[in-house]
Amino acid sequence: MTSDDLMPEYDVDYGTSRPNRFAVASNEQVVTLDPDVAAVFKTSEAVNAVLRALITTIPQTRAG
Repeated sequence: MTSDDLMPEYDVDYGTSRPNRFAVASNEQVVTLDPDVAAVFKTSEAVNAVLRALITTIPQTRAG
């Protein structure tokens, strides 16, 4: 077996896994804008303002 060979499967015990302590903890979601949209909305605040205005125009429906 050479160092480039991979085994067909690995037995990983996810019960013993731990969070990555080097990862940045964040509750934010990342959304990627298409280039034409990003050209108009330069900041997340601008995007949020437009989306909040749009939300107010959507009729509220009751879940049944």
